[in-house]
Amino acid sequence: MIKNCRISGFSDEISPVIDEQFAHIKTLNISYFEPRGVDGKNIASLTDEDCRILKSKMDENGIKVSQIGSPIGKVDIEGNFDEHFEKFKRQCEITHKLDADRIRMFSFFMPKEKDPAIFKNQVIEYLSKMVEYAEKEKIVLAHENEKGIYGDIAPRCLDLFKAIKSDYFTCVFDPANFVQCNQDTLQAYEMLNEYISYMHIKDALCNGDVVPAGMGVGNVKEILTRLDKKGYEGFLSLEPHLGSFDGLSNLEKDDKMLSLEKSDSGKYTIAYNALVNIINEIGA
Repeated sequence: MIKNCRISGFSDEISPVIDEQFAHIKTLNISYFEPRGVDGKNIASLTDEDCRILKSKMDENGIKVSQIGSPIGKVDIEGNFDEHFEKFKRQCEITHKLDADRIRMFSFFMPKEKDPAIFKNQVIEYLSKMVEYAEKEKIVLAHENEKGIYGDIAPRCLDLFKAIKSDYFTCVFDPANFVQCNQDTLQAYEMLNEYISYMHIKDALCNGDVVPAGMGVGNVKEILTRLDKKGYEGFLSLEPHLGSFDGLSNLEKDDKMLSLEKSDSGKYTIAYNALVNIINEIGA
């Protein structure tokens, strides 16, 4: 049930400084985070010493990782996969060092001038290799729908889950990203609900602008209601995107968020309160 879900989030949208991230989420009684930006570094770039320091601060603050917010798979499909696979293996090492067991990942950027269907088998081949490695590492790979990748709309996400049948390959459902790809979110939910193990709480208007949950056309409340009815007890992870943040330019392509004012603790709190209001409205 939704009332048993734990709230997490991308706390780098509060501040690039991890101490400030932890200080603020604690004021909201949140004890999990989805690490992405840590003191000016992306989570995939942390050294062993960086990991030691971060884990120490996590322990001091009573905060755990819900899922690693990695950029794995957020590269061009026509790039060097072997090189990216090495980066993926390092991300697995970092995941273990932070006592985590889940990695958020993607299914490769598609060339704008080419039909994604051309790359279906190649995407499945690459992801299968990563899933096979993740199975040995006992790490769940959680695929997020994202603008411009193979799995940006529900039918292509379904392609992947039907082709790669593994307990270590699952779905992160992001309503706002589907809105931005002109994918009806309720249709997407019905197609993918059996694979959903993690929710990103993010909403958007028809024009693609990101807004607090419940204020857009992403059907966030209805989706959480349906998850509640089926007994979902996974994480609800805040990804406010109500302002720009350090490292955004390295993660997004042609994203108008880059022109927004900086994200901060206030915007993060707005996103948190919007989620809590929805949970209360559901009656959970």
